[in-house]
Amino acid sequence: MAERTYALTEVVGTSKAGVDEAIQNAVTRLSKTVENLDWFEVTQVRGYIRDGAVDHYQVTLKIGSRLKDA
Repeated sequence: MAERTYALTEVVGTSKAGVDEAIQNAVTRLSKTVENLDWFEVTQVRGYIRDGAVDHYQVTLKIGSRLKDA
């Protein structure tokens, strides 16, 4: 395996449907502006409560993107 260097970006994905969709929303959105996404790590899971019920989910991710070889 070649030695690689990664950039690390922290993002927060949100969704009314759940944690999985919040993760997918974050990865999909970041992939539109950052190339070579390779992996992610969930660092926090939170939610927003409105009128006594869960309104939406918030998931903080660290996403690694492989830097291009020089």
